[in-house]
Amino acid sequence: MTTPMLSRLTSFQLLAFAVVAAVSLTLGSTPARADWHVGRDFRAADRVPLSQIDHSGWDRLLKEYVDDRGRVDYARWQADGTDELDRYLNKLSQASMFEAGEADRLAYWINAYNAVTIRGILREYPTTSIRNHTAKLFGYNIWDDLFLRADGRDWSLNTIEHKVLRPMGEPRIHFAIVCASVGCPKLRNEAYLPGRIDTQLEKNARHFFRQRQNLRFGERTIFLSSILDWFGEDFGSDQTHRLGLIAKWVPAEDRSRLLDRHSQVRFLDYDWSLNSQPAIR
Repeated sequence: MTTPMLSRLTSFQLLAFAVVAAVSLTLGSTPARADWHVGRDFRAADRVPLSQIDHSGWDRLLKEYVDDRGRVDYARWQADGTDELDRYLNKLSQASMFEAGEADRLAYWINAYNAVTIRGILREYPTTSIRNHTAKLFGYNIWDDLFLRADGRDWSLNTIEHKVLRPMGEPRIHFAIVCASVGCPKLRNEAYLPGRIDTQLEKNARHFFRQRQNLRFGERTIFLSSILDWFGEDFGSDQTHRLGLIAKWVPAEDRSRLLDRHSQVRFLDYDWSLNSQPAIR
């Protein structure tokens, strides 16, 4: 039996009605967006200058669980527990951002980004990619919903990258912050320190462009990491300026090819596979 209302609906309207009903059922079964916080709250009186934050605990963890190629032993780290990492995140939480110098800020926020990312992956492990945890519409997105509590506010990974680090005008951050993926720059197995940050970033940049996944050449074609596509504006206002900047980090024998005005630039596919150490069989 057809109700009077349904008898007046067109086929298109009936289809639309069915789609809306199906979407409603789907939304009803979709997990709600769930924020997750790391670190802890400190009263303003108990906070310390950012320059006084001790990164030695993070340095020990990196030396223990990250190899010389930047691959992470997530399985062993998870089995050993995250207590020491959580203590380091609590130390980060104690920082006051007031009147911090640029080197202190760079070291602090790069370490924070990487430590929070690894903590987020350890929560999800075993997993094959960070992209498994980056829901776009509904549910948990590790880049937006995982927060470090520091200086009385919450800092997501996207906030740290796009609102703190990138506005500092230091393009080499893109060779230091690591999103737990093979396509990322190498994760150093040492903490970033204010007194060494420039040297560390310079080494990162030179290492980055020695990897075929980030730079290689074809016939009149320059193949670059997608990082230089996504964040191109951080390296210069146009392609000529960008290539001129990165030329100083490219091996000397490749610079003339990089600066060849007749070459076109293409961007390489990004490998989102987890940057984990291979399992020992």
